[in-house]
Amino acid sequence: MSRTVSSWILSSARNSIVLQGKGHLYSIYIPNRNKIKWKLAFSKTHLYPAGRCSLDNTFSLNKAFRHTSTEEEHFSFQLSPSQINDMLRAGELSHKILDLNGKNANSVLRFESNQLASNTPIEDRRSAATCLQTKGMMFGVFDGHAGSACAQAVSERLLHYIAVSLMSRQTLEQIELAVECMKPVLPILQWHKHPNDVEYQEIASQYFENLRVYWQHLLDLDAEPGFSLEEAMICAFKRLDSDISLEVQAPQENEFMRNIALQVAFSGATACVAHIDGVHLHVANTGDCRAVLGVHEEDGTWSTLPLTRDHNAFDEFEIRRLKREHPRSEEKTLFVNDRLLGILMPSRAFGDVQLKWSKELQHSILENSCDVEALNIYQYVPPNYHTPPYLTAEPEVTYHKLRSKDKFLVIASDGLWEMLSNEQVVKLIAGHLTELNVQKPQLAFEKPVNLGYMHSLLLQRKNRGIASLDQNIATHLIRHAIGSNEYGEVDQEKLAAMLTLPEDLARMYRDDITVTVVYFNSETVENYYRNN
Repeated sequence: MSRTVSSWILSSARNSIVLQGKGHLYSIYIPNRNKIKWKLAFSKTHLYPAGRCSLDNTFSLNKAFRHTSTEEEHFSFQLSPSQINDMLRAGELSHKILDLNGKNANSVLRFESNQLASNTPIEDRRSAATCLQTKGMMFGVFDGHAGSACAQAVSERLLHYIAVSLMSRQTLEQIELAVECMKPVLPILQWHKHPNDVEYQEIASQYFENLRVYWQHLLDLDAEPGFSLEEAMICAFKRLDSDISLEVQAPQENEFMRNIALQVAFSGATACVAHIDGVHLHVANTGDCRAVLGVHEEDGTWSTLPLTRDHNAFDEFEIRRLKREHPRSEEKTLFVNDRLLGILMPSRAFGDVQLKWSKELQHSILENSCDVEALNIYQYVPPNYHTPPYLTAEPEVTYHKLRSKDKFLVIASDGLWEMLSNEQVVKLIAGHLTELNVQKPQLAFEKPVNLGYMHSLLLQRKNRGIASLDQNIATHLIRHAIGSNEYGEVDQEKLAAMLTLPEDLARMYRDDITVTVVYFNSETVENYYRNN
């Protein structure tokens, strides 16, 4: 990005037409509307009233270098390399699976994750956990819209619902007995979190009680629950979305908890969750997050294997599904301007009760609530809203049996995929792995060595910037997603400009980005096939 382009971004933002309405600013100037989840600009969702913990503190380091408005007098896109690195690396998370005496039978070798905010606060969330009462690990990415409330709740709760769905009757009975006797409950998950990952501490007890109601339901079944993994994931997704809907309808004396329930239900989130147990990989997807495998072929080349479909107006299967579920008279109004009912980009999501409830129920709940405008709850019934629900949280589950050539899994919100293709992402990770492997004190030379070859080798080393190479692969992907030029190289000026875009402009050029990359232990996978 040249200085001319940097100046154009700023001047175009300052000259855009801005409408004043209900105390909020809605900008007409939107270069690429496909990157806006909701058709209208939603206000930032603040989940905590004064005196309570605020999500605005998340990744405060990023905000230190960001402008708050294009109207600032001393506006600059300049950042030093160290400032760029500080901003990009603030959300880094990595975890390596312990190898106990060389007997690590886990097919997951390690995972690396990162986030970069566009919205303030960031609306994306992520989760990673090891199952303690069943086998396997789970990784999730959650892309919120109309605020972060729903993505926050789903990131805290969904993995628990999946884990409970997979438990045996005996384990569920042990946990229920412990709760009845007020004894310590067996831990269900071991979380792997970033220090800045926020939690709803004040509402955790209610979330636990509703999870308990779910496992009591499973115990009430006549036989052993006996879900397959695919059934367990589908059941967990649907049950959590149902609970989100019911919680806001239930009488609630605690105003703070009721406000959270309202914000969770009236915002929304897409979700992509992977469950890995040995060579068995299941991916459940609702919405437009995406999971892609990086495959190292026998001839040394790399290929991609998509494990999800984007659930939106560009997917023929989704269009046909919605047409089957609604009258023929609504065929032309189901998708307007490539959005569900002209409003929402994804056609599957948690929350978003505006597209699931009847008009009467919506009116009843909001009429009996406190000041919904203060909660930044958007009240709007679209035209042609006749036969709800139009939206579902039911996931599409894909099963894949890992092979030794399957090297890594990428799960990311659509903020990454809007910038980079599946093939570009896998190529970047493969190149990063190669570069990490060649970081050695000595250089390997071809024979015979000549000055031209030496010069070329030194230039390659300089251009790669080995000394400052991102150790975290998710950071490497985010750096390229927002900073690459037309040649696929990182342009430092463009990178600085994209990172310093003010809050009232950033969302026009990039979305929140969340990336988790899971590396597989090829030796463990090979041993499985050798022993079976």
